[in-house]
Amino acid sequence: MNGHESWKPLEISPESVGCAPGAEALVGYLAGIDLTALLTAEKALVFRGFGVRPETLDPVMDLLLPRRLAYVHGNSPRTKVGRNVYTSTEYPARYTISMHNELSYAASWPARLLFFCQIAAETGGATPVVDAALWLDSLDPQLRADFAGGLRYQQNLHDGMGLGKSWRETFETDSRDEVEEFLADSGADWQWTVDGLRVSQLRPATTRHPVTGAEVWFNQADQWHPAGLDDEIAKVMTQVMAQDELPQSVTFADGSPIPDEYVTQIRDRGLAAAIDVDWRVGDLLLIDNVLTAHGRRPYTGDRRILVAMSD
Repeated sequence: MNGHESWKPLEISPESVGCAPGAEALVGYLAGIDLTALLTAEKALVFRGFGVRPETLDPVMDLLLPRRLAYVHGNSPRTKVGRNVYTSTEYPARYTISMHNELSYAASWPARLLFFCQIAAETGGATPVVDAALWLDSLDPQLRADFAGGLRYQQNLHDGMGLGKSWRETFETDSRDEVEEFLADSGADWQWTVDGLRVSQLRPATTRHPVTGAEVWFNQADQWHPAGLDDEIAKVMTQVMAQDELPQSVTFADGSPIPDEYVTQIRDRGLAAAIDVDWRVGDLLLIDNVLTAHGRRPYTGDRRILVAMSD
């Protein structure tokens, strides 16, 4: 396991860094450190006890995420609530969201993700995080060998009425020309249909961190494959619709099916190796989106976690 099986996020508090509580003090601390080096070394940082509030979040976010990105080509439902700030995935509270690196199915992805707890759940609702190199190491050698050729992801994005997200929601534009330019730049194949837009793209199963060189598991095979779904409605949908008609699906790069047992192994071992970050109001979690994958535990009561990302 290369010694990283004991990894956990670094927790930073006013006491641990010798400053007063408050967003202003956190801004001062962040301005005086090499955040990139710290995040690369630790993979994930939890800022706890600073008392950050929604109205004091922006100055903190500007230092943690120097260039905030729009959630373009994102496949999960969420609401935009500020300047490239979104709600976390609006998926029913009773379901687990399995481990994944944000936009790992796309041609480009954010380098960092930031989560902010505005409302903590009554019970549950932790954000599990996992060392993505440890996740890769945990998988059986035959599975890793079979994934070495990469994956093909397919999306069917409707034109305003249908299952899943529309192409307008996915690309945050009403312009077909802008969508086509984005897809051409990403190397994807696409086709406009009577119902909307079909997108197909080949992607590797792993990637390497640009600084450390660490190889990590970096795909969303289990989230795009019916065997990885807990949602009963989604399971029924896969039974009554052809794979080519589903809102999203995945195969090996050559089009051959990915075995169900591979998908459950990927999902279950990622979750088993994860460390839960339990939320308190005002907490922030910053992760390196290549070195660290994340998910969500089920919860009860209200929960509002805001998310933003940066290159």
